[in-house]
Amino acid sequence: MFRHVSGSGCAVSGGEVAGILVAVFWAILVSFLAVALVRLAQTLKATTKLVADVTDQAVPLLADASAAVRSAQTQIDRVDSIASDVQEVTSNASALSTTVASTFGGPLVKVAAFGYGVRRALGGRRDDVPAEEPRRTVIVGRTVPAARWGRRNNRGKKD
Repeated sequence: MFRHVSGSGCAVSGGEVAGILVAVFWAILVSFLAVALVRLAQTLKATTKLVADVTDQAVPLLADASAAVRSAQTQIDRVDSIASDVQEVTSNASALSTTVASTFGGPLVKVAAFGYGVRRALGGRRDDVPAEEPRRTVIVGRTVPAARWGRRNNRGKKD
């Protein structure tokens, strides 16, 4: 390996220098890989711990969520029974309204019509005021009947 040359120290061949450089390169590469593997192992260890902690906390949360869902279902059942009761009350009120309308509606209309007729009969026209002649308005090609205008013109007056 080493040759001893007189007058000079040790001489190293080019292949030996290349071998030393390759060995140093591989040592550095192995060191970097070892550091990376150590960090990866630490990361996996921390991840495992995190998953275990999440699992420990998730189990009680799932139990609480299950209890909340059961409670919500109970409340929904109560609301459903209340809604059905309200529907029954609504149908009863509708039937009562129809009964009252049919019982009192007809006679009330008849009383109102009778009162109107009595008021018209007693109110009658006075003899000293001449009756107005009904107005007719011509709209291009048509004549509007006087009865319509008579009603509009008498709005503010008493019968």
